[in-house]
Amino acid sequence: MAEGAIVNVYVAAPLCAEAEKSASEHGNRAGEVRVGVVCLPAAEAGKRLDLAQLGANARRAVQDASTAGYIGEPTKAATRFSEPILESAEIPHLPGPDGAAAMAALLQAIERADPSGSLRESINESLS
Repeated sequence: MAEGAIVNVYVAAPLCAEAEKSASEHGNRAGEVRVGVVCLPAAEAGKRLDLAQLGANARRAVQDASTAGYIGEPTKAATRFSEPILESAEIPHLPGPDGAAAMAALLQAIERADPSGSLRESINESLS
């Protein structure tokens, strides 16, 4: 990956503050790569899922060629709807309840990524 490259990480609303703080603590960088954090609209309210919003959030990440990862919804029910969309574009997906830990793991994976191949593929391999 070229020095000074910029990538984006899309983050579900409930995890965004933690993820932004983690990225900021790392200078919004993973090695020489600048990392932007894109906070997505809420797709869950209480125990109700907004399936249209879940799909729209995942598609937004898929449509951005600079997407390096997606820190998804903290519930398994919500993940079931966004994950297939993300997988179709090979976007690394880190679901779970801890936005800071997910961002730290993603930043490390970006930093370790093989510059000669697909960034998304390299990140997915690093995270598995």
